[in-house]
Amino acid sequence: MPRPKPSLKARALGYLAAREHSRQELARKLARHADEGDDVPALLDWLEGQKFLSEDRFAESLVHRRAARFGSARILSELQSHGLDDGRLGDLKEELRAGEDERAWQVWQRKYGAPPADAGEAARQMRFLQQRGFSHAAISAVMRRAKQLPSDPE
Repeated sequence: MPRPKPSLKARALGYLAAREHSRQELARKLARHADEGDDVPALLDWLEGQKFLSEDRFAESLVHRRAARFGSARILSELQSHGLDDGRLGDLKEELRAGEDERAWQVWQRKYGAPPADAGEAARQMRFLQQRGFSHAAISAVMRRAKQLPSDPE
């Protein structure tokens, strides 16, 4: 005997039990399973009213998951792609920018760990950090700090 299809509310709670979701992301996931007459916006409103769904918690969660690997620009762009507005992101922007130099240094250390041997290698390292969404100021700080490291004797 086949299992009964879970209700939209059960699906939503299952998604939210796994991790935080933005309203836009959860609406998109639920729309695939909605039947005629299902009111997805009303369900999302109910989830927000019951504090199961929170844009602020979602933003903090995403920042926490991404901060060790990506720069502020990339993280903020991802948050905006989830439908969060700039007003809601104000505090997070400041937080991300405040620690960006150190995060860029940690990412650089894990990837390279040694100063660039020549200008071509330096450019490659800077492009890598730029693709990760780090600011030019953070990249410059990393490259200055890398120059102070002792070179490997070969």
